Amino acid sequence: MSGRKHILLINPWIYDFTAYDFWLRPLGLLYIASIIRKYTNFQVSYIDCLDRYHPLLLKKMKVKQDGRGPYPKEEVLKPLILKDVPRKYSRYGIPIPLFLHELKKIPSPDLVLLTCTMTYWYPGVQLVVELVRKKFGRVPIILGGVYATLMPQHAQSATGVDIVVQGAGERKIFPVLKEVFGDKHLPDIQFGFLEDIPWPAFDFLRNKRDLPLLTSRGCPFKCSFCASPLLYENFEQRRPSSVLAEVEYFYSQFLTQNFAFYDDALLLNKEFHLIPFLQEVIRKKLALAFHTPNGLHIREIDFELASLFKRANFQSLYLSQESFEERILEKASNKVSAKDLEKALDNLRRAGYNCHDINVYLMVGLPEQNISGIKDSILRVRSLGAKPRLAYFSPVPGTLEWLVMIKKKIIPEDTDPLLHNKLAFPYLWGSFSDKDFESLKNLLN
Repeated sequence: MSGRKHILLINPWIYDFTAYDFWLRPLGLLYIASIIRKYTNFQVSYIDCLDRYHPLLLKKMKVKQDGRGPYPKEEVLKPLILKDVPRKYSRYGIPIPLFLHELKKIPSPDLVLLTCTMTYWYPGVQLVVELVRKKFGRVPIILGGVYATLMPQHAQSATGVDIVVQGAGERKIFPVLKEVFGDKHLPDIQFGFLEDIPWPAFDFLRNKRDLPLLTSRGCPFKCSFCASPLLYENFEQRRPSSVLAEVEYFYSQFLTQNFAFYDDALLLNKEFHLIPFLQEVIRKKLALAFHTPNGLHIREIDFELASLFKRANFQSLYLSQESFEERILEKASNKVSAKDLEKALDNLRRAGYNCHDINVYLMVGLPEQNISGIKDSILRVRSLGAKPRLAYFSPVPGTLEWLVMIKKKIIPEDTDPLLHNKLAFPYLWGSFSDKDFESLKNLLN
């Protein structure tokens, strides 16, 4: 091991009012781990602060059959800026002593790579940086991910990292490594497409029974509240044969049972992308279960696709309706109309699904949205026999909603990202009261 550079990858804690393992894995970080291991001789270590399966956890965490479940958590002092939000604030993930235990087990790293998804989760990055610095001194620390891409200046000034990487990590990792270590022994490789990247280093995960699956990246739709077009300029899809090979490999290696699609636009070009994949899963009689937490484009769900879903064992279906108010849909999400859901649910019902098991996302807290419209949408979903799921609006920097709100001076441009929190925002900037939220919960129940 002497002479080899050692790179430590860390998935930080979540600081939030609520957090739940909804098949959540640091996929980008695990892709980077795979790239480094394949194309360099560097030693790679990994610590997951969100590891619900750590053997030294004092309390065994509950796990649903499909892999979802709660994180360990510890209530912490609520930041002063969030004092008016009437909810408890917690750090989600393994206890700090357990993280320090993991740090002691590894050799001193020459470089640390971090990721962060939500902009308002940056306190987790701050804590990791603080603890890593105490243990290893001035080791270079690099931050990538959604937060770094959307708010690079804030990430640079607030977290204590040395380098902030914007955009797709596979296209930046070797230039960054050369910046830190020099050109010696580093390949001159450019990854142009998702298809070119080696499969994620899932062997680092303790739980490999439930894994994410990315078959495409980006989204051609430009919903006013969504950051996908900001994160990935172009929409690209992998070959169905490549996706199938990945699924079969991880099933054979780890006996993975559940695969959760991370795609933002899984059903686009379905005749050439998803349908051939489903047909092969069915033909090969793969005993797997599939889940779609990111939400599906409802217009694409015809009877043929619904039947393939059922035969391929798509167990958890989440549909993106957002709203039934035409004025909201026209402004915020033109990928769906108020009439599409009924057709999709009818096709799913005919294919053998119980619509009570079908989840339908509805937005809450969009600018210009009112409580009565949300209630009507909930009742509409329930009248069709499906299960309404509330998706709380968060003002994502760079999106159309964000730009309009800045222009109207609803929020200042330099707002602390903590105020982007999807549960804080409606209380602090929206028009909803505590009673409004309670009425929505009561309606759901």
